[in-house]
Amino acid sequence: MESNADLIIYNTSQLLTLSGPSRPRIGDETETLGSIENGAVIVKKGRIFDVGPTNSLFKIYKNSPKKMDAGGKLLMPGFVDPHTHLVYAGFREDEMIRRMQGESYLDILKSGGGIHATVQAVRTSSKKELFESALDQLNLLMAHGTTTVEIKSGYGLSPEAEEKMLRVIQELNAVHPADVVPTFMGAHVIPQDQNRKDYINWIIRDGLKQFKDLAEFCDVFCEEEAYTLKETESILKAARKYGYKLKVHAGQFRSLGAAGLAADLGAISAEHLDHVTDDEIRKMKQAGTIAILLPGASFFLDSKSYPDARRFLDENVPVALATDFNPGSCPCFSMQMIMALAFLRMKMSIAQCITAATINAAYAINRGDQVGSIEKGKSADLILLDIQKPEQIPYHFGTNLVKCVIKGGRMIDFSV
Repeated sequence: MESNADLIIYNTSQLLTLSGPSRPRIGDETETLGSIENGAVIVKKGRIFDVGPTNSLFKIYKNSPKKMDAGGKLLMPGFVDPHTHLVYAGFREDEMIRRMQGESYLDILKSGGGIHATVQAVRTSSKKELFESALDQLNLLMAHGTTTVEIKSGYGLSPEAEEKMLRVIQELNAVHPADVVPTFMGAHVIPQDQNRKDYINWIIRDGLKQFKDLAEFCDVFCEEEAYTLKETESILKAARKYGYKLKVHAGQFRSLGAAGLAADLGAISAEHLDHVTDDEIRKMKQAGTIAILLPGASFFLDSKSYPDARRFLDENVPVALATDFNPGSCPCFSMQMIMALAFLRMKMSIAQCITAATINAAYAINRGDQVGSIEKGKSADLILLDIQKPEQIPYHFGTNLVKCVIKGGRMIDFSV
C-alpha cells in the first residue's frame, strides 16, 4: 500500500522523538528519548504525519514529492528556548572586563551599568533599529537549532519604550519562521528616572492593562537590587487578573522566596534558581512549576556555583533549559552550548539535557501540545545534527552541529 505525504526524512542514525505523556517530564521520564534506530519522519501540511523505522515507512511513502536522505545523521525536535532577552540595543563587553577586574554584576548594576545601560540604549534606538538587530539575532538562534523562542521586554522601563519592545517582538513573530512567545517584563529593575512607588503603581494600574494584548506572560525580577518579594507578589497578582500567565526571575543571586511565591501563585515557571530552599522546591513540585535553569549566565558571570539541577530532578520538579540570551550576563544564542554546560557543570545526563531543551522547554512557555517532540499532529519542527549519537552534542561543545533546520515542514535557508 502506498500513500502520499509532503516530505519524508529517512535514513537517520537515530530519530529522537521525545514521545511520552502529554505533560512535562519528571523522574525516569526525563531519561526516555523515544529513540528509533534508522528512523524516518513523514510530514504533511507542515505537521508530523507518521514516525517509524525507515524500512517500514519508505515503502509506504516512497512517492512523496520531497525526500530527504538524512545520511546517517541524528534527527530530533527543534530546540525550544524558554527564556531570552533577545530585543536590545548596544553591547556590554566593557562590563565583562570590569567583572574580570573584580567588580560584581550587582555592583555594576548599582553604579548605573548593567540593565540600566541597555535601557538607555533601547530608549534612544528606533523601532526599526531594534527590529533589524533582533532579526539578525533571531536568525542566529535558529541557525543553531532553536525553532521556538520566548522573548521578554524589560529594557524599556517606560510606557513608550516597553511598547516599542513588545511591538518589535510581535513583528518578529509575524515575519520570522521561528515561533516567538512574548513576555512583558516591565518589572526588570526600577528605572533610574522614576520614583519607585510611582513606577510600580504604573505597572499595576496601567502597564499590565496596556500590554495585555501584546504579551502572553508577565515576568518579574525578584532581587534586592530589583523587586522585593512583596512587590513581586503584588505585580504578579495584578497580572494574573488581566489574564497573563506568570513567570518569575527567582533566586539568581539570593534566596528571597520568589521560587516558592511562583509556586503559590500558579506560575508556569521559576527561572534562574541558583539559590533556592528545600521548601521552595517542595512547593514547586506540588504546584507543577517548571524550573528553567540558565547555566550560561552562571558561566559568563564566573559564578562560584551553578543551579543544582539534581535537587530539582531528584524531587520530580520538571526541569527546562534556556540560554538567557542577553547583552550583559549571557550573550549566547546556542542551546547546544547550554546543554553542554548543563551536562558538564550541572551533572544532568545527556537525555535529561535533551528533554529539558525540547519538550519540557515547550511546556515552560505553554507550547507543549504543539512543539518539543516528534509526535503525530505536532508542528514539524526538526533539526538534523551532523552527529550520530546524542552524546556527541556536549562532546563537541562550542560547535554548531546543526546541518539542517525544518520549521513547520519547511526547510530554512540561512544563506541569505
